[in-house]
Amino acid sequence: MSDSLILSIESSCDDSSLAITDIETNKLIYHKKISQELQHSIYGGVVPELAARLHIEALPKILEECVEYFPKLKAIAVTNAPGLSVTLTEGVTMAKALSISLNLPLIAVNHLKGHIYSLFIEKDEILPMTILLVSGGHTQIIEANSLNDMKVIASTMDDSFGESFDKVSKMLGLGYPGGPVVQEYGLKGDENRFDLPIPLKQSPKIEFSYSGLKNAVRLEIEKLENQEGGITLQDKYDICASFQKTAVAHIMQKLKKLFKQNVPKNFAIVGGASANIYLRTQLEDMCDKHKTNLYLSELKYCSDNAAMIGRVAVEQYKQNDFISIDEIDVQTRIKELVWA
Repeated sequence: MSDSLILSIESSCDDSSLAITDIETNKLIYHKKISQELQHSIYGGVVPELAARLHIEALPKILEECVEYFPKLKAIAVTNAPGLSVTLTEGVTMAKALSISLNLPLIAVNHLKGHIYSLFIEKDEILPMTILLVSGGHTQIIEANSLNDMKVIASTMDDSFGESFDKVSKMLGLGYPGGPVVQEYGLKGDENRFDLPIPLKQSPKIEFSYSGLKNAVRLEIEKLENQEGGITLQDKYDICASFQKTAVAHIMQKLKKLFKQNVPKNFAIVGGASANIYLRTQLEDMCDKHKTNLYLSELKYCSDNAAMIGRVAVEQYKQNDFISIDEIDVQTRIKELVWA
């Protein structure tokens, strides 16, 4: 371990996380995450005010375990956008306090760049790369040429890929988060039982939409609930399998259009929903066919975490990309299509 470390903080949604990263080697020295999934599951989704309260409890507890590294810290990094305003504020408030008390510069990190750099935790970066970002809040294709040259070339018009899994899970009474449970139920189901519409199938544009598919699933569930005996466990398995097949088919159809225009040398999938095995398998097949290098984040780094924020911060530190305490603010959305 060198004498040049960065402490990073992640609190954009319902995961409280801190990490210590070595600037010289990219090595992850410390990483801890406290998930709030259990507390939010009874509500069927994230409750922002509850998430903020839980961050107030969890972040200081994790910070206590980092005190031994304070003498070697060179900067404090924190996610400031995008995310839930009330939860981002907790992380930024802690970062400001540490910056002042330890007299260290502050680094503001774009959470979505964090997901991209989850590919490079404890590794050197490999860019340029075309990246599919799928999470509870985003479905985007990004052309990443360098840290300061990233362009969103496609995004969802409504619900995200991950969000649609959460909503289907909620409709079936399977709890939150929906991704893992829908995937698990899908393994036991008949993916061809329900003929669900692939969104934007006829559209030549490369963009995504999940609201129509979600509505089609809702209508099928209502039919099943109104049948004699109501909806069975096998019905739920089959709904999950059919939905997952169609949700992934939508992404694959649009990616095939993209690959037809220009086959990328390097392709990656990142974000919480990138842990979906069905999607990963289809992408592996497509990249094999086109001789494209496929990069995947380790499963433990797919969801929100401070390790990925620290990895971006190392690059920003090397570029002296700091922000003053007065200038840093939280943003719930990033409207720009080009990230400098």
